[in-house]
Amino acid sequence: MTAAAPARLIAAASAYYRRAGRFAWHFARGKLRADPVYAAILARDLLRGRRTILDLGCGQGLLAAWLLAAHELHASDVRGARDWPRGWPAPPLLEAYRGIEINAREVARARQAFALDTGAAVQIVHGDIRDVDYGSADAVVILDVLHYLDYPAQHRVLEQARGALAARGLLLLRVGDAAAGLRCTLSQAVDRTVVLARRGRWSPLGCRTLSDWQALLARCGFSAHPQPSSAGKLFANWLLRAEPA
Repeated sequence: MTAAAPARLIAAASAYYRRAGRFAWHFARGKLRADPVYAAILARDLLRGRRTILDLGCGQGLLAAWLLAAHELHASDVRGARDWPRGWPAPPLLEAYRGIEINAREVARARQAFALDTGAAVQIVHGDIRDVDYGSADAVVILDVLHYLDYPAQHRVLEQARGALAARGLLLLRVGDAAAGLRCTLSQAVDRTVVLARRGRWSPLGCRTLSDWQALLARCGFSAHPQPSSAGKLFANWLLRAEPA
């Protein structure tokens, strides 16, 4: 089981959003504390050696804040602060981050958060991940995004992600498992509520079983390795760490 992230790390990452307003700051604190994926990324070394990251559906750019704050906290621990969790490897050194987000309000919050020098090149693009040029990256991260797209769009996004990665690149994907019964039903209810709040209408979700996600990744040129991402939680999520096949 992944250890909880230290409070100082959560505070440091969410502090980027103070200049973006109280909502952005409180959302960052709550999300980073409650969502196990952020601690898992560091504790399991899921982005090891990745310095340029493309974050599709990035929201207000929490992953950038998380990795930047982790690097600073780890550096202070090396100097004797002793706040870095025992057993966690050193975090990746983020040099360039490009996030793509369709929601204009989240883009505005992210841009305010990273308006000052962060020690890395942080770019937040306002656009639809189905249409924007991805460029190139060491790693592509897609957390809880693909099921908001229909099946053809999912395939297109994954093919574009494959094209953005070099031969030794990495795709880190979190998806739900449509075969997970009640936990899947709960996840879908939450997701539909999110869509209703953001778009003002109900929209169908492009859900798949875990095996179907793996098959889709294979068709798009990836070899995927799944691991649970819902320890202690009610939802049916999986992390898929995939490399170009």
